[in-house]
Amino acid sequence: MISVLFLCVHNSGRSQIAEAYLRRVGKDLFLVESAGLEPGTLNPYVVEALREDGIDISGKKTQSVFDLHKHKRSYQYVITVCSRDAAERCPVFPGRHKNLHWSFPDPASFVGTELDIMAKVRIVRDAIRDQVRQFAKEVGSFQ
Repeated sequence: MISVLFLCVHNSGRSQIAEAYLRRVGKDLFLVESAGLEPGTLNPYVVEALREDGIDISGKKTQSVFDLHKHKRSYQYVITVCSRDAAERCPVFPGRHKNLHWSFPDPASFVGTELDIMAKVRIVRDAIRDQVRQFAKEVGSFQ
């Protein structure tokens, strides 16, 4: 199995979306986790956006990148999904692996009405889903 870690600052949105979609499309090929530098709580808009696409993460917990490192986890790919604005705060995971960076806006930063926020979250969800599908196709074809 190909091990993948998705990282963002809070592990409350983007990394959770990426993990959920790679689990869906890469079923038996990928071992996938997500974590954050400062784990928070799941973004309810992200939970709803994934639910709309048939994925339930409502019971999932956020986790710290430090806990994964402390438990000596290792990965073949570590993919950061922080926005360009937060790149300097985006976590780094030590060890030998291929680092990739996919820049997506942070759903936690979205403002407006609930409808406005959900519309923006859906855009991010769909962009991450497309990127994950492309990654799974490319990496999976090399195995």
